[in-house]
Amino acid sequence: MPIDAAKAIAAEPRVTALSWDHKDVQLYHLGIGAGRPATDPGELRYTLESRLQVLPSFATVAGGAMALAGGLSAPGIEVDLAAVLHGGQSVMVHRPIPVRATGATQTSRVAAVHDKGKAAVIVLRSDVTDAEGPLWSSDAQIYVRGEGGFGGERGTAMRLELPERAPYLTVERLVREDQALLYRLSGDFNPLHADPEFARRAGFDRPILHGLCTYGIALKAVVDGLLGGEAGRVRSYSTRFTGVVFPGERLRVRMWRDCPGPGRIQVSVTVPERRDATVLADTVVEHR
Repeated sequence: MPIDAAKAIAAEPRVTALSWDHKDVQLYHLGIGAGRPATDPGELRYTLESRLQVLPSFATVAGGAMALAGGLSAPGIEVDLAAVLHGGQSVMVHRPIPVRATGATQTSRVAAVHDKGKAAVIVLRSDVTDAEGPLWSSDAQIYVRGEGGFGGERGTAMRLELPERAPYLTVERLVREDQALLYRLSGDFNPLHADPEFARRAGFDRPILHGLCTYGIALKAVVDGLLGGEAGRVRSYSTRFTGVVFPGERLRVRMWRDCPGPGRIQVSVTVPERRDATVLADTVVEHR
């Protein structure tokens, strides 16, 4: 069996040194569509080193996306990348992420392996600290087709219904044709997002956008639209990936304030060109 759940969960955590600087942050922000228009003061917060802040979703690529790469090579885990999809992601930031870090440490492990019948879901957990203490904690849910049926726990499924009231704010964001090619330079080199032949082998007629790129685009829309452009106000951000995005499409981001409670923003992300097909669901931003 390519996945040995007990072996993967029992394995020693992997400890990795992380470092990044303003160039990594700027590249990530450009990879999720920042910098349009290039001279907009609001965009310069993401692109100009003298004004730079860090979106919390940068946590998913800091150090070259080492948590995800390490998790898929953990003891007991042997999977075909063509069968792998990102099922969900959550990030909790303990304080604003600094623009530069040289002594950060990431501790990552396989927290759970769920048996979904026709697929397995691997939960990769990572905690990052620096000299001043904890920076962030994150969970990635990795969906692996064809690897279920091993008799493991199915896991829980939490679903959020969309509010019946109209969204407080709706914005649309164009995904550039080369967005995936730019985003992958932050560390996720899965050929599914660049190689047409590999994408066809995975069941798609052309390369798809990284789910985590959509994740970043949506968070930026929330920060800019409802949090005054202040990335440091975000406490946590979670989502479930429910559909694919192709470069060149538009994303429609709907936001509801104080939902499902104070200090929480519920978000829905769809593709209007495909009858508003949902691509991010069960999405919540908690904020200060």
